[in-house]
Amino acid sequence: MSTVLVVPGLHGSGPAHWQSWFERQVEGSIRVEQSNWDEPNLARWAGSLRQELDRARGHVWIVAHSFGCLATAHVAQAYRERIAGAMLVAPADPDKFGLSNTLPDEPLGFPSVVVASTNDPWVRVMRAAWLADRWGSRFVNIGAAGHINVDSGHGPWRDGLEIFNLLRRSHGDFPLGPLDAEGDKPAGPRRRRGDGRRSQFDWVKYLGSA
Repeated sequence: MSTVLVVPGLHGSGPAHWQSWFERQVEGSIRVEQSNWDEPNLARWAGSLRQELDRARGHVWIVAHSFGCLATAHVAQAYRERIAGAMLVAPADPDKFGLSNTLPDEPLGFPSVVVASTNDPWVRVMRAAWLADRWGSRFVNIGAAGHINVDSGHGPWRDGLEIFNLLRRSHGDFPLGPLDAEGDKPAGPRRRRGDGRRSQFDWVKYLGSA
C-alpha cells in the first residue's frame, strides 16, 4: 500500500487545477489542507504536511506545487525514511518569501524531480535548476508553461502524470527499499543513497531536455 500526498501552493488548487485532476487519477491520493491558503507561512504549512506524513500508510509519494514544494523541502530531512519520492512542480523562489536560509542546503534524501517552466513568474528557470541541484533532484524543463497551473492551461496534465508514473516506476535506491512494478510494495532491503540523482529513471521517451 502507498499514499500520495498532494501539496498545493498559495491559494490552493481549485477543481480545474492539474493537482485536483491528479487526485482523481491516482489511487490513494490525499490532499494536504492548510488552515489559511492565502498566508504562505512555512512553519504552519510544513506542520500540516507533517501531520499527514505521520498518518500515512506505507510508502509516501508527494506531488507538490509552488509554495507546497518549499513546505516539502522543509520537512524532507526529518521524513526521508518515510518518503519514497517527490514530484516538485514549479517551486516558488524562496527569495520571494524570505526563506532562502530556511530550506535545506543538501539532497532531500529520496528520489525527486523538479519540473519547471521557462516563463514562470514565480521562479526563473535557472533558479529552479539551481534548486534541483541543491536538493539532488532530477531537473525537467518543459518550456514556456507559465506557473504550470490553470492560468497556463494545466488542468488535465497527462505529461505531468507521465512524469509522476516514471518516478514511481523507477528502480533506484528508495529510503524504504525499491518498489515492485506496481509501485506499492517493498521488494526488500537496499542500501540507501543520499542523492536522489543516482536513482535510475527512464526519462528518454518524454524528457529530451532533462
